[in-house]
Amino acid sequence: MITILDGGMGRELERMGAPFRQPEWSALALMEAPDTVRDAHLSYVQAGAEVLTTNAYACVPFHIGEERFADMGRDLIGLAGKLAREAADTGEGVRVAGCIPPLFGSYNPQLFDAARAPDILMPLIEAQAPYVDFWLVETLSSVEEALFVTAALAKTGKPIWLAFTLRDYYEDHPPQLRSRELLSEALSAIKDLPIEAVLFNCSQPETMTPALQIAAAQLDGRFRLGVYANAFDDIRKGHKSNEVVSALREDLIEDTSTYLEFCQHWINLGARIIGGCCGIGPAHIKALCDLK
Repeated sequence: MITILDGGMGRELERMGAPFRQPEWSALALMEAPDTVRDAHLSYVQAGAEVLTTNAYACVPFHIGEERFADMGRDLIGLAGKLAREAADTGEGVRVAGCIPPLFGSYNPQLFDAARAPDILMPLIEAQAPYVDFWLVETLSSVEEALFVTAALAKTGKPIWLAFTLRDYYEDHPPQLRSRELLSEALSAIKDLPIEAVLFNCSQPETMTPALQIAAAQLDGRFRLGVYANAFDDIRKGHKSNEVVSALREDLIEDTSTYLEFCQHWINLGARIIGGCCGIGPAHIKALCDLK
């Protein structure tokens, strides 16, 4: 059975005309126009998504700053959970995934600080827990962060899905996390964790296929596998994830059939959880549901 996730939140808010900029990213709409966040979730329910992910991705100091996180972080995170739950309840059997984002920013594994991490992680867990059905740990760039976050989430008793982001342009190396740890080694490190699913997200579609092949062979049915790629253009070393709004690939956003071809291939390789990340919107999810 295939589970259909939603698509990207930040770019859908931008497309809708909601408040959106760096560094606040999708958290800005929570602050200034929370109804637009609910509307974005509803657009994915109407497209057929079976899982909505809370809009908590940017509710961390990396995006909103230390002072605002201390003053309003917990309230924003709770609001993200509440809005997703309200939208999910308009559909039949739609579940809510509690977003656990990179605690120190996307694509920055070198910034992970285990000593500071609990101060960011615990509000994310506690404020979302009343609203979510399971946890989706997104855009993981290192094994260290995956192990740390999983240990904390396991205490909640809710199911856990881990989603890793990969280095794009894999032709010159085997699939790697953005920490440059080999994917094969990362999978070995997490194979005994109390998780339900292993996914790959926020990397280009071309990068996902070899990663999925490795995961299917190495994990041998231990976990459900999933993919939700982004539509970003050319993210390479030196990219600062909260400085600019990255360009999107026209081939992926103008014609849903291109992304759909990737999705069909991933399903053929064993993926049973499919959706979209940055730039992949409700039209893509509707087309994916039609494929299903």
